Amino acid sequence: MNTTSTEFATLGGGCFWCTEAVFQQIRGVSKVESGYAGGSVHQPSYEQICTGRTGHAEVVRLTFDPAVVSYHDLLQIFFTIHDPTTLNRQGNDAGTQYRSVIFFHDEQQQATARQVVADMAKVWDDPIVTEISPAPVFYLAEAYHQNYYRQNPQQGYCSFVVAPKVAKARKLFASKLIA
Repeated sequence: MNTTSTEFATLGGGCFWCTEAVFQQIRGVSKVESGYAGGSVHQPSYEQICTGRTGHAEVVRLTFDPAVVSYHDLLQIFFTIHDPTTLNRQGNDAGTQYRSVIFFHDEQQQATARQVVADMAKVWDDPIVTEISPAPVFYLAEAYHQNYYRQNPQQGYCSFVVAPKVAKARKLFASKLIA
């Protein structure tokens, strides 16, 4: 009998290329999809998102097995690979599309998100500005955004922005990596 269950986590921590690259390496995460959520435009395009006028954030939707990796652990990784204290900004990426956001899928995820934010508030010097909201419609990003770091590791942004985040996650969460 197969007792494997899966859940979703939808997280926005700036550019989805960074977030996707990290979570693709975590044991128990079976799928990572880059996309858009939280805005008012139906089926937005990347070009529309980049204007900052759609209300969408760049997010990743994770499909994971909670028996292998907990939602709590995923959120701890999330708070390690981005700056949750900068409103609508991650590094040089600025705009509402780069906001720090947790879109929860049920009441337990909401409670866990609030607890992890409270715990992380003790770690960060500045206040955490991460939005915690119910999961809205998720729109899959264009095909060329999927697996971006894996397909373009030598691209400038990947080399200078994504790779250091991946290296940090690999160092801090070595026990949670896919073997």
